[in-house]
Amino acid sequence: MKIAFFDSGMGGLSVLHHAMKILPREEFIFFADEDNVPYGTKTPEEVLACVDAAFKFLIGQGVGAIVVACNTATSVAVKKMREKYSLPIIGMEPALKVALDLFPNRKVLVAATAITVTGEKIHRLIKKLRAENLAELRALPRLVEFAERQEFNSSAVEKYLRAELAAYDFEKFSSLVLGCTHFNYFKDTLRKILPPHMKILDGNAGTVNELIRRTNLKSSRAEENFSLEIFYSCRRVTDANELARLEKFFRRLDEMSAIQ
Repeated sequence: MKIAFFDSGMGGLSVLHHAMKILPREEFIFFADEDNVPYGTKTPEEVLACVDAAFKFLIGQGVGAIVVACNTATSVAVKKMREKYSLPIIGMEPALKVALDLFPNRKVLVAATAITVTGEKIHRLIKKLRAENLAELRALPRLVEFAERQEFNSSAVEKYLRAELAAYDFEKFSSLVLGCTHFNYFKDTLRKILPPHMKILDGNAGTVNELIRRTNLKSSRAEENFSLEIFYSCRRVTDANELARLEKFFRRLDEMSAIQ
């Protein structure tokens, strides 16, 4: 099956990275809307227009399923895309339920973009899980900018995160949930800042598991034999320098995958 992974930028590579490990024989398309990144600072109307344009292109490529590997796009557009298109559409959901299942009655900090933090979807999830007194939300928009320029573990990144998280008494929290796929590139710096008892959780595995469930694919640990096409806002990426840059993102994700 040809499966598309769609994001505003390079964060969605973290979800694709996980999928390639357990679905090693599929055909993948990765679509990064590099002309319009970041989505988190746009209006919902602007994000919806960007997502709809990307979907039209991807369906024209013959994909059988689309993974919206972007929490912001999921929050704003997935419901409308499911109403408009009939193929399986899998969105992201912050791993808040995972955190609460692991640590009942302990507080959870959810970090995301501003549009996700203020959006209706995350607040519906909190209400559904009866976590109004346990879940706290924090927007970390600059992490998207850092990730896009591959500034993963600089002093500026650490300074930014320490300043943004300084107000929290971490002894009261069980975990940090990464509610933006771009944030997966910064697990080492976050691990340095957070106390050892706090887990760092993301929704990548849950999203890929939902893809498997919705499409009846079979997970496997067989030798990798997948195909991958990459597009930046409808333009196929073939330039050797740009492919080398993308490989650097994948190497970073290999390094971050073991950090919890």
